[in-house]
Amino acid sequence: MSSMPALAELPQLERRTLADTAYEALADLLASGRLAPGDRLSLRQSAAALGVSVMPVREAVSRLVADGVLEVAATRAIRVPIMTAQDFRALAETRMAIEGMAAARTAERRSEADLAAIRRAEAAFRAEAESARPDSAQAVRLNRDLHFAIYAGCGLAPLHEIIARLWLKAGPVINLDLRAHPERLLQGFALRRHAEALAAIEAGDGPAAAAALAADIREAAEFIMSRGGLRDT
Repeated sequence: MSSMPALAELPQLERRTLADTAYEALADLLASGRLAPGDRLSLRQSAAALGVSVMPVREAVSRLVADGVLEVAATRAIRVPIMTAQDFRALAETRMAIEGMAAARTAERRSEADLAAIRRAEAAFRAEAESARPDSAQAVRLNRDLHFAIYAGCGLAPLHEIIARLWLKAGPVINLDLRAHPERLLQGFALRRHAEALAAIEAGDGPAAAAALAADIREAAEFIMSRGGLRDT
């Protein structure tokens, strides 16, 4: 009988684990650009896709709403927010500073394993971008993978966590850039900046790595704002 209180705790631990798994899965959809601003999210469909009940998905969505990366509309529908131009500009400037710092640290501290991972990620993005018919959705994901391969070498877990949270907000809007406007992918702006970042990291040049990442973010932001799709206020 003395073991019953401990056994009673097990379902709560299981629910938290499922909610964490659902959170990570939904966060990945946002960060990788597979959800776009204005997209609606169905609790029931998400739960079916993950093979869980609605409850852990509801908990995960509540956390994402608290994080400000999902919102509950007046109709009670859950959707990805449509960011204002002012908020997007502020997000881009923050990313330029934070992600530039991470790239600089990676250039100065990266291991051979880090460098190999960055080279593979850069080559994968380049191969997709230079293919005869690039898949824009795949390019969005590979772009995210390359950026995070770079940040993984910075050696600061809290900095990496901050960047991951920024990408929960940035990922859906980046979708507007590479998926909705594939001409930018064909023009090769991101390719050039990625190549510059890789070269700087290979050379151990922190300031150049930071400048390349900041330019990549700034040029993408300018392109997105020039095409509309963001709220004025």
